[in-house]
Amino acid sequence: MASPAQDLGPVLDKDGVRLTVDDAIATVTLTNPAKRNAQSPAMWRALAEAGRVLPGSVRVVVLRAEGQSFSAGLDRQMFTPEGIEGEPTFIDLARSSDGELDASIAEFQAGFTWWRRSDLVSIAAVQGHAIGAGFQLALACDLRVVADDVQFAMRETSLGLVPDLTGTHPLVGLVGYARALEICVTGRFVSAEEAVSTGLASIAVPGDQLDGAVRDLASAILAAPRDAVIETKALIRGAHGRSYDDQRAAERAAQARRLRDLAGLGE
Repeated sequence: MASPAQDLGPVLDKDGVRLTVDDAIATVTLTNPAKRNAQSPAMWRALAEAGRVLPGSVRVVVLRAEGQSFSAGLDRQMFTPEGIEGEPTFIDLARSSDGELDASIAEFQAGFTWWRRSDLVSIAAVQGHAIGAGFQLALACDLRVVADDVQFAMRETSLGLVPDLTGTHPLVGLVGYARALEICVTGRFVSAEEAVSTGLASIAVPGDQLDGAVRDLASAILAAPRDAVIETKALIRGAHGRSYDDQRAAERAAQARRLRDLAGLGE
């Protein structure tokens, strides 16, 4: 995937994560292509920090990755007895108390949770392998645009683990219970064609067109008034948990707010 044409000074650049901001669009880039953007707790903390320092002017966040792979998943060094220097090993985590272990996993998840904020629309631009934690990071975003060489896979179960980086809820919502279960317990690859046909991705394009497709999508989102996008996102996100009549009521309330705002009568 080609680098963006504009060279912007980073707001954050650490531990394999770079954040740049161009007015209403922020770009979060995974920057360790030599390791296929393998993920570590330090990367997760940097991703969480990117969400915290995001300027209020940002309406669209693009998540992309340098190199041929979006992310190959967990850094395999985490599976060794030595682990990653300065980080707890899996054995250390397993030996901690229930509360400590829960808090550790919650801290890991923090880098995956802010992408669905109500005031943002997030787009993952995914090429090559997106495995395990990489798949879950793509799932953390509202939308996914993929290169035609993409290969999604959820490999945690084959390692004796479960997907715990917030990926299971959006996966079920996108492809349904049965397909989500099958993808997770088999660890098989999901191609670009299947991703689009099942709703996992919005569109698949040749790799050299990935940046352009994402820019076009971001521009289309920015063309609509921000408050209308925020209200619409809230309606769509909440629809699954509401009854038909409750959703109708939510639509009426949201439209009333928009009409009063457009008429200059909002609070």
